[in-house]
Amino acid sequence: MNTSLFIAKRLYNTKENNNNYTRPIIRIAILAIALSVAVMLLSVIVLSGFKNNISEKVIGFGSHIKISKFNNNQSYENDPLDFDLNMYSKIQSSGFVKNIQVFSTKAGIIKNNNEILGVVLKGVGNDFNWSFFNENLISGEIFPINDSLGKITNNILISESISKKIGLKSGDNLIMYFIQEPSRVRKFLISGIYKTGLSEFDDIIIIGDIKHIQNLNDWNNNKIGGYEIVINDFDKLEENTKIIDDLISYDLNAQSIKEINPQIFDWLALQDFNVLIIIILMLIVGSVNMITSLLIIILEKSKFIGILKAIGASNWSIRKVFLYNSIYLILNGLFWGNSFALSFAFLQQSFNIISLDETIYFMNSVPISIDLSSILMINIGTVIICYLTLIIPSIIITKISPVKSIRFE
Repeated sequence: MNTSLFIAKRLYNTKENNNNYTRPIIRIAILAIALSVAVMLLSVIVLSGFKNNISEKVIGFGSHIKISKFNNNQSYENDPLDFDLNMYSKIQSSGFVKNIQVFSTKAGIIKNNNEILGVVLKGVGNDFNWSFFNENLISGEIFPINDSLGKITNNILISESISKKIGLKSGDNLIMYFIQEPSRVRKFLISGIYKTGLSEFDDIIIIGDIKHIQNLNDWNNNKIGGYEIVINDFDKLEENTKIIDDLISYDLNAQSIKEINPQIFDWLALQDFNVLIIIILMLIVGSVNMITSLLIIILEKSKFIGILKAIGASNWSIRKVFLYNSIYLILNGLFWGNSFALSFAFLQQSFNIISLDETIYFMNSVPISIDLSSILMINIGTVIICYLTLIIPSIIITKISPVKSIRFE
């Protein structure tokens, strides 16, 4: 039988052993651990949700990997490239590719009454994946594109931001001007309105038929602006981008979404440091509270320690009694901390209890993403760190004299 564990259980479970002085201290210790764990878990859960939400929106507008002409052109006017069916099929058949689609972009101006707005028309084909815009559609409907018939659709998809600025809604006509030689005008029908909350894209992107851009640029039907590729595993983005780059010709360039939008993904990566600081601070708070509680319990049980020493118990076996006792407190705190954090996460995910200003945070409520591996690591790390920090203050047990402690009242 593990004698130290048996005694620790008796100390923890017997209320008489916890008098009116130590009982509040024990409760405070459990509360401190619970709050620390809850804050750490919520920090990770909310940050993961925030990063996933922003990443999905950026990827929804631009996919994971983009293939275009290898030049230094940073405008929205694409240099044309010939559609290569062999390369298209080769990339599509790659085991890590979820979808590949053609695209082209062209800058334009919308004028309605007194409003003039610079926008970008993104032309897409019948291979375009509409799932992202379906999820973010707030009115109207998605329009079909049928390349096989060669017929151009005048339907377009605009954002709520653009809709409010020009005062148009689904079903209205929209006039767009393209500044080129010679300048051209196109009349479109607003098929639907989307809203993602990511103003950097919502304020300018309009989705339409790629054949409009081909006609505006005097391209034939085989000319496109580039390819967009969606992969299965975002964690392998750099590796898959390198593979794609090796498959394409020398005059084409494969760029990952992180290379195209470095400012957004660098900003998201910076948030990990903030969460790391919170986790460190919470571990310090929890450890300090546990150390304080252990010292108070040891001093309150000094007579009990003296009796154990008098009957032959070793210093380490007595230290283990209080370490086991502290583990009980830590596990109790972990239970309540996890219960609170996961309950809040579930309620927020289901009912959006806490709302946000979408113009600042790019979303209308606190995002939630539960990663079981992160939760498990936080719990295990908390137990290990608290246990290791408690070994040092338990050394005070070796300094307690049996004769003096038994006399102590």
